[in-house]
Amino acid sequence: MVYVYVLEGINTEKRYVGITNNLDRRLTEHRSKQTKGGQIIGDFNLLHVEEFHEYKAARKREKFLKSGQRRK
Repeated sequence: MVYVYVLEGINTEKRYVGITNNLDRRLTEHRSKQTKGGQIIGDFNLLHVEEFHEYKAARKREKFLKSGQRRK
């Protein structure tokens, strides 16, 4: 499975959209500030997760969520 996820910083209110094949590992990396996204957003809440069977579909969804169209 491939996951697309959205995080929101508790204090910063910034959002981060990511993709991974291991959601638990990736969230741990963000929490430990091992990732650039984790460093920027700080402590966060997991807002949304979507599961996909193939990487290509997940990547397409991630790009959409990161695009200006998502903000509308």
